[in-house]
Amino acid sequence: MSFIGFLILGLIAGALAKLILPGKQGGGIIITLILGVVGAFLGGWIGGSLLGVDLGGTFSLMSILFAVIGALIVLVIYGAIAGRRGSRV
Repeated sequence: MSFIGFLILGLIAGALAKLILPGKQGGGIIITLILGVVGAFLGGWIGGSLLGVDLGGTFSLMSILFAVIGALIVLVIYGAIAGRRGSRV
């Protein structure tokens, strides 16, 4: 998958993760893109390394699914960190 394709997959994964798990995580489109790209990387690693799924480097339903799962994990972690920072004030 090309770099631009990976960014598009990350943006889609981040947006879907925020739709599935809405909350007060904050951040706009840039944070969504970053969380989605990190989540896509994490989801690809989980799918390939731990579960043995061959994602093949293509833009498919399976790659989107694992990217969204990874983005959800990253979003939960980000929400916990961002929530903790806000409560100290």
